[in-house]
Amino acid sequence: MNKKNFSHHRSSERGNMLFIILIAVALVGMLTAAVQYSSRPEGSNIDNETMTIRAGEVQRAADEMSRAVLFIQQNGVSESDIRFAGPGMHADYGTLDATPDNNTHQLFHARGGAAKLRKLDDDILATPGQNWEFFGSTAIPQAGSDKADLVAVIPDVTQQFCAKINQLNGLAGQPVDDGSTGGTCINAGASGRFGSGSPTAVTYASAPNTMDASSFSKLPALQACVQCAADNKYYFYHVLLAR
Repeated sequence: MNKKNFSHHRSSERGNMLFIILIAVALVGMLTAAVQYSSRPEGSNIDNETMTIRAGEVQRAADEMSRAVLFIQQNGVSESDIRFAGPGMHADYGTLDATPDNNTHQLFHARGGAAKLRKLDDDILATPGQNWEFFGSTAIPQAGSDKADLVAVIPDVTQQFCAKINQLNGLAGQPVDDGSTGGTCINAGASGRFGSGSPTAVTYASAPNTMDASSFSKLPALQACVQCAADNKYYFYHVLLAR
C-alpha cells in the first residue's frame, strides 16, 4: 500500500470511528430520556425541573402582588377598596380604566400597585385557561387574627404543581381546606370575588371559611396549596394581606 492510499485508509477509519461514537452518544441520550420518562409519577405532565421553574414564576408573581398591595395601602387606600381589574381578568372585577383619574386602588394599574398581571402556564393547571382570583373569604390559620384575609388564588391546579409549591414552602404532606366554617373552600367562586357586586362590593366575610390547621406541618403558611374537601381539587393561595 503506497503512502497516499494508507493515509486515505486511516482517514476513512477515523471518519467511521467518529460516526460510531456519535451514534453511541445519541443512543445513550435516548436511553437516558426513556428512563427519566418511565420514572415519572403516574399522571405527571412535565418534568421536575420544569415544574420547579413554573412554581418559581408563580411565587415571584405572588410576591409582586404583595408588594403592590403594601404600596397601595401606603398611599392611603383602605384595605376594603383594593381592586383587581386587569387584562384577562373576569369582568366581575370591573374595568381597569373605569375611573382614569383615580386608579390608586387598582393593583394592576400604573397609578396604583403597578403589578404586572402574568398569564398562568397551562402546565400547572388541571383545567387550562384559569386565571388569578382574589378573595376575602378565608381566615388562614395563624395569619393575623381570626378575621378573613385577602388572598390571591389559582383555582384547580395540578397535584404535581401543588406538591412542588408545598415542597418549596417547606410543607410536608397535603394541607386540607375542609370548609369547617362558612361551608366553602378558599376558592369562593364568582359570588366571592373581591370587589365585585353591585351596589355593594364584596369585601371581607364576617364569618370566614377556616382550614384544617392540623393538616399543615408548619404555621403560619402564608403561601401553600390546599386540597378542598368539598370537590377534592387543589388550590394555590398566597396571602396578600393578613388581617
